[in-house]
Amino acid sequence: MPNMSQEKVKMPEQDPNVRNKNFEEVSLGYTKEQAMEEATRCLNCRNKPCTQGCPVGVPIPDFISKVAEGDFEAAYDIITSENALPAICGRVCPQENQCEGQCVRGRRGEPVGIGRLERFVADYHREHGVQKEVNIEKNGKKVAIVGSGPAGITCAGELAKRGYDVTVFEALHKTGGVLSYGIPEFRLPKALVQQEVDGVAALGVDFETNVVVGRSITIDELQADGYEAIFVGSGAGLPRFQGIPGENLNGVYVANEFLTRVNLMKGYQFPDHPTPVKITDTVCVIGAGNVAMDAARTAKRLGAENVYIVYRRSAKEVPARAEEIHHAQEEGIIFKFLTNPVHIYGEEGWVKSMECVEMELGEPDASGRRRPIVKEGSNFSIETGTVIVAIGQSPNPLIRQTTPGLDTQRWGGIIVDEDTMKTSKDGVYAGGDAVTGAATVILAMGAGKKAAQAIDEALKNQ
Repeated sequence: MPNMSQEKVKMPEQDPNVRNKNFEEVSLGYTKEQAMEEATRCLNCRNKPCTQGCPVGVPIPDFISKVAEGDFEAAYDIITSENALPAICGRVCPQENQCEGQCVRGRRGEPVGIGRLERFVADYHREHGVQKEVNIEKNGKKVAIVGSGPAGITCAGELAKRGYDVTVFEALHKTGGVLSYGIPEFRLPKALVQQEVDGVAALGVDFETNVVVGRSITIDELQADGYEAIFVGSGAGLPRFQGIPGENLNGVYVANEFLTRVNLMKGYQFPDHPTPVKITDTVCVIGAGNVAMDAARTAKRLGAENVYIVYRRSAKEVPARAEEIHHAQEEGIIFKFLTNPVHIYGEEGWVKSMECVEMELGEPDASGRRRPIVKEGSNFSIETGTVIVAIGQSPNPLIRQTTPGLDTQRWGGIIVDEDTMKTSKDGVYAGGDAVTGAATVILAMGAGKKAAQAIDEALKNQ
């Protein structure tokens, strides 16, 4: 009989007043007993709506059944038959909008903790599993991958399993893309990301770092070098600004820059390691997505006394994951809803304060959300020395500017066939944030997986 408890088994966590001063993981993970107990909540539905809600098609009830039996290695094999990065997905996927959002148990109570179980299985394998010998028959065909983020490494791993010689070209000195530079240590440990990337490398994938495709080498030159297909998974690293006065002052960061400095320059080792960002007593973060939450919670850990999330809509419209909002609130982040910055003021070139206006919600806009309208005469100021802009990113224009025949959207996203991820340029495929703009890790992985399938079908028929 299934366990009919309406609540998930509680995930052990660090105390909020302790964790907001360190960069260790917030959630500590299930024990074996907790994982097996949570797994018994699964009804093992015949039509498997949770699997339908998974962008990479993990057979979720099948792996959960193995967890309930205590056969964690079998559960790992089931997950990794479709998902090459389970430890990462278990930590950062928005399960509430995907697999858990489709869970039947969620109709009366909480859904099964699918993400928590996926994380447990991956962590258990990492600590106790035996690395299996890889024997792949090569087919002699070369494929290039641009970018080592979730879309790129997923596509690389899928093609390597099929026998292709795959080379991943990464612009930075560190592999992992946004997994390495954009997600804080307390949500996704960098050692774990490296282990997942190493797993892909073990399939025979080569990684070349410090290669900026579009500068170091172009797409056309890669094709001339004998790569029979190219997948572009270069992400969305071009920041957006509000266009208000004062955004060029010292002390104003875009969230990507802020998080990259902390992650790749080891600011998370503060105070033992000098932090490469300026943190003042009061920090203002503009925006309320997952990246904004990451930036705000990072600033708090680096010593800021007051950290504000400044968001022009109400709490109901916040786009961040529910868990991230909850954790931020627990850690003392201050939310200023229906508030919009209009001017950043400085002194001797550095941020001194930020002027804001209060907003109210009007009729829905094209996105379906109610449009924020300024309340006249509501101006007020927040004294601050650090402002972090986290209102979204767009694809870097470098590849589209240096690749003739590659069609893109007006805002920069590469245009693809949604079934194959094929672009307008022969032999070139694309996926992830380079196509959609900033989205989720698992959606990028789904695109990489779909592209690998299409590339394989195209090349094996040549």
